Amino acid sequence: MRIEHKPIFCYVTDRSSFEVSSASNRSEPNRVLLPEVNSLYDSISRTIAAGIDWIQIREKGLDTRTLLEVARFAVAKAQATSTCVLINDRLDVALAANANGVHLGEKSLPLEAVAGWRRSSGRLDFQIGVSCHSLESACAAEAGGADYIFFGPVFATPSKAAFGAPQGIDRLREVCNSVKIPVLAIGGVNVKNARDCLKAGASGIAAIRLFQNVKDSAELAAELKRI
Repeated sequence: MRIEHKPIFCYVTDRSSFEVSSASNRSEPNRVLLPEVNSLYDSISRTIAAGIDWIQIREKGLDTRTLLEVARFAVAKAQATSTCVLINDRLDVALAANANGVHLGEKSLPLEAVAGWRRSSGRLDFQIGVSCHSLESACAAEAGGADYIFFGPVFATPSKAAFGAPQGIDRLREVCNSVKIPVLAIGGVNVKNARDCLKAGASGIAAIRLFQNVKDSAELAAELKRI
């Protein structure tokens, strides 16, 4: 997977935000799973069909077997498309599913260890991303071998409340100007403020609700690409 110069749009999954009733229209009728996981399959399918650049499978608390099945489903759906599939936290699942990369959080494997494995394995096309919440951690991620970072929360959002107050556009700009690797803005990003993130130097945006709660993924993708 190569980092392109066009804006990168990344859907970060979160099955916990689905309403159970939305599971009735699942696109994989042969799968018998938890209702919210069935909804996740639908959401992944719609997002890939719409041409969104990246999907990060971020399903904390999901048992390994089901997580691997979801990851393999996403990878299979993304074949012959431009969508890249990243797995949050779990390098083992990313490798087993033949995903495009892994995204590391604060409690994941150390970045240096994963970067060292990549060098020794020759898997130079395997992407490594890191979530960062400060300028210092962003610079450390670049020095440690990360290919890209998520920085945030830029704006207020329930899913990122645990990481403190919003960082704001000025801090995002400072981070973008301080590292050479792509920076994706995350946290409260929507269609209205996405342009501000890109103007600040972000290489793209990442979001849960923006992509997951939309009724027409294709229309959303077209609107974002117009930005």
